[in-house]
Amino acid sequence: MFDFRLKVFHTVARRLSFTKAAEELFISQPAVTKHIHGLEEQLGVALFERSGNKIRLTAAGKLLLQHANQIFLQYSNLEYDINQLRKEQGGRLEIGASTTIAQYFIPQLLAQFHQAHPEVGTSLITGNTQQIEQALLEKDIHLGIIEGSSRNPQLKYMEFAKDEIALICNAGFDYPYKDALSTEDLQKIPLLVREHGSGTLEVIMQELKKLKLKLTDLNIVMHLGGTESIKSYLRYAPCAAFISLQAVQRELKAGEFRILPVKHFRLIRKYHFIHLQGEQHKLAQLFMRFAKRHAEE
Repeated sequence: MFDFRLKVFHTVARRLSFTKAAEELFISQPAVTKHIHGLEEQLGVALFERSGNKIRLTAAGKLLLQHANQIFLQYSNLEYDINQLRKEQGGRLEIGASTTIAQYFIPQLLAQFHQAHPEVGTSLITGNTQQIEQALLEKDIHLGIIEGSSRNPQLKYMEFAKDEIALICNAGFDYPYKDALSTEDLQKIPLLVREHGSGTLEVIMQELKKLKLKLTDLNIVMHLGGTESIKSYLRYAPCAAFISLQAVQRELKAGEFRILPVKHFRLIRKYHFIHLQGEQHKLAQLFMRFAKRHAEE
C-alpha cells in the first residue's frame, strides 16, 4: 500500500546504515542506494550526509523521518481497522520485554494471546530496561514491557502487574544467621547482582537506600548479565542474590534455593507497559487490554 522507497528510507534512517537496511529488507545494498537516490531526486533534497563509512540525517532527512513514522503508524492502524470490518485482526505486533519479564512472565501470556488471535503476527525482543526503552525510541518495537522505575519523558508508562524480589541463596549453604538479616549482616554476605542498566538492579538500589545502603557498601563478588546466569552461579557458590520470586518458583518448591529474610526489606516492584507518547499502535492497545484482563484473573 505504500511506496517501497519510503520503507527503504525509513529503515536506513533508523539503522543509519545502508548495509543493515539491506539485510533487514532482504535486498542488495546497491538496491538500497538506488532507492534512496531516487527518493532524493523526487524530493529535490539530500536526505543523508555521508562521511566515510558513516551517514547521518540531514535536516530534510530528519523531517521526512518524523512524517514516515506517522505514516507507517497510520498504515498499521488502517490495516487493523480494515481487518476489524472483516471480523479479523491481522497485522504485526513487535514487542520488547526486559530480561526477567521475557524469561518468566510473558511467554505464557504470549501463548494465550496467540491462541486468542492467531492471525496476529507477534515477535518479541529482549534486553535490559534501558535497551527496551531505546528500541521504542528508535521505532524498532511498538510496545515495551519493563520492570524498574525509570522515566523518559518521551515514553508513557502504565502499570499492569507486580512482582516481589527477595534475597535468595542455595539451600545447601549454611549461613550463620538464624533470624532475619540485619543491615550489618547483609553487608557481609557475598552477593551477585545484575548488570548496570538492569531494571532489577535499579529497583534494588532504590530499596537499599531505605536501609541507608549503597551498592558500594555491599560485598559484591560479580555482576552478571541475566537472572539465569545468577541462578546457575548460585547453585555452586556460597553467595546470595536478589532475584524475582517468579524466576525461582521451581527451585524454591524443589528445595534447591531458599529465601534469606532481611529486616525492613520487602521489595514489591511493578511491571509497566511503555509506548511512545501520542497516538498508540492499535495492536499494542489490543495486547495491553488482553494482558490486563489476564493479570486480573
